[in-house]
This record gives sequence, structure tokens and C-alpha cells, in this order.
Amino acid sequence: MLETVAASPDIDVLMNDIGRKAKAAARPLGFASTEAKNKALHAMADAILANKADIVAENAKDLKDIEGSETLASFVDRLTLNDKRIAEMAEGIRAIAALADPVGEIIAAWDRPNGLKIERVRTPLGVIGVIFESRPNVTADAGALCLKAGNAVILRCGSDSRRSSQAIHACMVQGLKVARLPEHAIQLVPVTDRAAVGAMLRGLDGAIDVIVPRGGKSLVARVQTEARVPVFAHLEGLCHIYVDASADIEMAKQIVVNAKMRRTGICGAAETLLVDSAAIGTHLKPLLEVLTEAGCEIRASADVLKIAPGLKPATEEDWSTEYLDAIISVAVVDGISGAIGHIQKYSSNHTEAVIAEDAQVVERFFTEVDSAILLHNASTQFADGGEFGMGAEIGIATGKMHARGPVGVEQLTSFKYRVRGAGQTRP
Repeated sequence: MLETVAASPDIDVLMNDIGRKAKAAARPLGFASTEAKNKALHAMADAILANKADIVAENAKDLKDIEGSETLASFVDRLTLNDKRIAEMAEGIRAIAALADPVGEIIAAWDRPNGLKIERVRTPLGVIGVIFESRPNVTADAGALCLKAGNAVILRCGSDSRRSSQAIHACMVQGLKVARLPEHAIQLVPVTDRAAVGAMLRGLDGAIDVIVPRGGKSLVARVQTEARVPVFAHLEGLCHIYVDASADIEMAKQIVVNAKMRRTGICGAAETLLVDSAAIGTHLKPLLEVLTEAGCEIRASADVLKIAPGLKPATEEDWSTEYLDAIISVAVVDGISGAIGHIQKYSSNHTEAVIAEDAQVVERFFTEVDSAILLHNASTQFADGGEFGMGAEIGIATGKMHARGPVGVEQLTSFKYRVRGAGQTRP
């Protein structure tokens, strides 16, 4: 069990020691062989499967701790582990092992007229700090991704997932030992005191190179406000689906229900449905019916209420609310221009989808909508590093610097230049 320590100067001492150990581990990891990293990853997956019963048992204790509290269903869903999710966790680690090693990859190469040969080469970032809540799977995903990219990682879980995360972390360390890689390459902060978060945001005396928050709006907002090191993060997943008049209605119904209802508590769940005004007579009512049949509450704009007066009216606040629940806002817009205008006004720049057969509509959507992930005729729930073939992700970044979209092994690298000469001097 992770102990809870009262805020004190001792927290800074503890955290700075963790930072020093991570920085020391990062150096040999930066040039560790692909074979060694993959051996560790496969051993981690094996350990997770071998200890599945223990992980589920510890997770059950975490779930029991929040019984009776006013906890959102989406929060409970993210916290819950079962045999299927643990198997998927192990499978994700093996998928990361199967990826090409990004470290040392030559991104670009060119020759100068003076004979200099220049290469831009991927290198690890160094030490990644990951702060998360209610998502024990992040322990495995983040640990595996950082290792593959040659980075050390410091994981700080919330008190809600402390037992589950500790059980998974033990398996990650076991994998490092099997491959004879530094055990401090993947560390789990052993306290739940919030002062530990503050210490990480200050950078642990220069040890942390980047912070990745995974959690609710208040956590991410705090990290983005207080961090003194770069941050890969998104504040909210206000995801939109636009259904054009050219859309195949049967396809649209399937996609919309999946995007909203498959898992309502994830950041890729659709929160707003926009329907082309030219499709009011053909598409709107069937979409409303299929959502209602799936158990989704609809918050309707004035134009939608004219077609379905029994629905709950949408307020201005609804268009900027990430429900993380079986609720969706629905509006009628004036074609692709209206959809783009609505998305530009309310989107968090996470993920948007267009359902259309008109190629010009799709081209405008892809060109003019400025979100990290754009989909055509596919569910927003594909906004996931695993679904992108990255094995897993540390998070979805909605900023525009360095990493954007799913943060996988490539996004956890920087680069350096290698310049080869033959005695050149600059005139």
C-alpha cells in the first residue's frame, strides 16, 4: 500500500531523490539496445498476465474505497480493471515492443555544397513526469512507451488508483530486472500527498524534461498553470460529429451511436452532434431516434426542438460541456460552413469527425478544422494511440508545439544534428 505523508520539507527531499535516480537511469537508457528494451517489455507483459489475480484484487480494494462517494460513472469506468482489460494492457505492451525503435532514427539527411553531411537524428527526451488519476493502466502504458523511446519516467498516481498502480508497477520493475536495465527507469511516487505533484511541476531540481497530465479538468488546469517544464496535455475532449446531407444515413447512425455510447467517459467520446440543415427531413429524426434508443439524453437546439419538441432544450453552456456521460448536444447548422464555424467557436481542438460522401465537404473539413485529430466516416472513439498503431499512448496532446494528437514513442523523442566533415573550416 502507498503511504500518505503529510506535506513537509521531507516531500521535496523524497521527490528530488526520485528525480536524481530517474536522471541517472535515463542516461544508459538513451543508448540501450533495442533488444534489451524489447526483452524488458515482453517480460513486463508476462509479469502482468502472471499476476493478473493480484492486480484485480488490488483494484477491487481501490474500487471499494470510493463506494458511497458521489463519483461519476465515467470515473469508476476508468478506474476499473478486469481480466479483459488486463489482457489488453499486456497486449499493448507487446505491441509497443513490436514497434520500430525511434532512437537513432535518421529523420532527414542532406549534403551541403562545402561537403558537410548533415543528419537529423531522433534522441530521447530524458525524464518524463506523468501525473494521473483513476487510470491505473497509465502505469503500464506510460512505462512501456517511455522505455521504448529511451526515457526514464516518474509516475504519480492519484490516491484512487494507488493499489492498482502499485501492483502494475511491480510488474514493470520485474521486466526491467529481467533485461538488466536500470530499475529506476520506471518509478512510482510512493506518496499520495499533493505536495509531490507540486514538486514535479517545479521540475525536481532540473531532472524532469516534460510533464504529461492524465486526469480531470482541475488536474490538467493546475498542471498547465503551475508547471515550470514543458507540458503535453489536453484540457477537455469537446469532440464534434458533423453529419452532412450527403452522408449515408445508415452509416451515420452507426457511427454517431458508437462515438457517443461505446464508452461515454473517455476523451474521444462525442459530445456534440451537428446536422446539416439540408438534411433535416432525411437525417435528423433517425439520428435522434437511434440515440434515444441507445439510452442517450439529448440536449437540443431551437431548430432541433421544432422537429422533436419533447427533448430537453440546450443552453449556451451545453455547447462547451464535456459530459463524459450518456448525454449529447444536438444542433442544426448551415452546411459545412456552419459546422466549421460551430467547431471553431466551441471545440477544445481534440477530435472531430465528418460523415459525408461529398468529397468537397470532406476536403474543406480536413483543411479548415484545426483540431489534433480529424476523421472521415469513422467514430471519434478511434482517437487513441493503440488504434493508431502506436501500441498505446501517454495521452492526447492538443497543443501545437512538438507533440500533437496521440503521444506515442515518436512524440517522446527530440532530435539532434550529426554533422560529418572532412577538414572543412568556415571562411
